[in-house]
Amino acid sequence: MRRRRRREENPERWMVSYADFMTLLFAFFVVLYSSSQVDRARMVKLSTAITAGFTSLGAGAGSGGPAMVLPETSPMPPPPAPGVGAESAESVRGKLERGLAVEIERRTVAVREIPEGLVLSLREVGFFDSGSATLRASSMDTFDRLGLVLGSFAGNLRIEGHTDNVPIHTTQFQSNWELSTARASEIIRLLMTREHIAPGRLSAAGYAEYHPVADNASEDGRRLNRRVDIVIVAPHEHPVPSQPPQVKDSSSPAD
Repeated sequence: MRRRRRREENPERWMVSYADFMTLLFAFFVVLYSSSQVDRARMVKLSTAITAGFTSLGAGAGSGGPAMVLPETSPMPPPPAPGVGAESAESVRGKLERGLAVEIERRTVAVREIPEGLVLSLREVGFFDSGSATLRASSMDTFDRLGLVLGSFAGNLRIEGHTDNVPIHTTQFQSNWELSTARASEIIRLLMTREHIAPGRLSAAGYAEYHPVADNASEDGRRLNRRVDIVIVAPHEHPVPSQPPQVKDSSSPAD
């Protein structure tokens, strides 16, 4: 019998496996580069998918091959927003006083400086009915002008509700705490929904009668104490309750 000639093996078969490996390696680095700026959650998903893919090819840790560990990444911080930080307190105050000149003249609005920023006081006489937390319809034009000024700044806004020391007990509010907090929340709601100010810039607090700006012994003093303060917090300051100075105002504000 004629002996069969042994089939010779192709000496270049290794190039097929090598080419497959290089293709996978190239694809891996392309994906890794394109994903270098994603957030942590997407990076974890990518790591899981790549590990599963290499495991199925026999290159995972369970098969004796090297295990891949992707580096820790952190979300990119948002870019800083321009605004009040770029202006002096005098410049900001000047814009507020020009935009609300009529209300300041009528003594329904007041502006003052404190160490952490500026305080814009909306007095009850110009914005709320007694015992109510709903902004008057007649004050909406003033509020819109106020929102236009506040919207041009990027600083945080802390809304503080304040009352006089006369107790309140109605079907809607059981105490001055509830009334002051409800008024602050109403201003927050309008700033977000009507003036389109970012919610992340806003915070609210109610202080009842415990942060007066005038003596509660007189009607004029109590009128000044019934207010909502909008505190424009200067950048890099930690918001804390403002401590307003005692002021005397013998004139009666116009209703």
